[in-house]
Amino acid sequence: MRIGQIAPLIESVPPRMYGGTERVVYHLTEQLVRLGHEVTLFASGDSRTSARLIATAPRALRLDPNVTDVLPHCVLQLEQVRAHADQFDVLHFHTDLLHYPLVRALGWPAVTTIHGRLDLPDLAPCYREFSDVPLVSISNAQRRFRPHANWIATVYHGLSVDIEAYRYEGPRDYLAFLGRISPEKRPDRAIEIARRAGMPLHIVAKVDRADARYYAEQIAPLIDDRQIRYLGEMAEAEKFRFLSAARALLFPIDWPEPFGLVMIEAMAVGTPVIAWRCGSVSEIVEPGITGFVVESIEEAVDALVHVDEIDRARVRKRFEERFSSRRMARDYLEVYRRLSADTPDHEAALVSDPT
Repeated sequence: MRIGQIAPLIESVPPRMYGGTERVVYHLTEQLVRLGHEVTLFASGDSRTSARLIATAPRALRLDPNVTDVLPHCVLQLEQVRAHADQFDVLHFHTDLLHYPLVRALGWPAVTTIHGRLDLPDLAPCYREFSDVPLVSISNAQRRFRPHANWIATVYHGLSVDIEAYRYEGPRDYLAFLGRISPEKRPDRAIEIARRAGMPLHIVAKVDRADARYYAEQIAPLIDDRQIRYLGEMAEAEKFRFLSAARALLFPIDWPEPFGLVMIEAMAVGTPVIAWRCGSVSEIVEPGITGFVVESIEEAVDALVHVDEIDRARVRKRFEERFSSRRMARDYLEVYRRLSADTPDHEAALVSDPT
């Protein structure tokens, strides 16, 4: 199939540091190419891909000091998609709402994966108007806030299984918190869990401008650089080494998390996850197999007592079975086929599909 993947421009594909959506787009794109499909990636110019790259910004917008408004760059990206649309059997958007009018006007097979939260009231009128736009959820829990949207599938995220860090054999003497410093991610809970358990906590996280005050006032005073350490952001290879050397990943969220990529990143290196029962968590973590699902600080501390009973090789195996990029790509190919089959002009491409 000829597939157009449209990624956000905020980060490169894959991201240099933090960036969940762009990382998923990278693994999906690479796997689709590996399966023999003709893929074009619309992304920032500093992206790395085996696919054809169409860049509408020279570099990731977050890292470009000359960018003060991301909207014009997003509009230019959509114009590039419109200009090339007839080259594809299907368009796959990983961006926000701006492309909905374009998808409707083109009448071309297109699907949008919703990567963000859907509980915000401002979204309601938009999803009522564009109730015909085909959507993919990244967890069943994500759908709860927009049950009447045009959901056509749920596809869990996936990562490459070619991650060697899971073979780590050294000591695992700290807890990990990975992701973003923000009120809904609850790093304060992670710190409290570590203190009550008497264990070190290493925090690897991005601090957005919007959360700078929260970090300075609520989190920084709790960091002592002995038991509680903040290590900043990490590149991909460093991050997996960091996770593989952790005794467990703490994921004490306080918001309707649509997926939580960090949970499967930990599982990819065999590290158990201790996560709050919120959003998608109960769909991702299998209690007693890949970690524990908790509802209080006390339950989290108790789970740490039992975390060494988790078989790390089995955690890795469950990751390979449930969250590999190959499984994700095949799930999306089924979505693409269904969308393309509804348009007669695309039937020939389906017949010669190598998978």
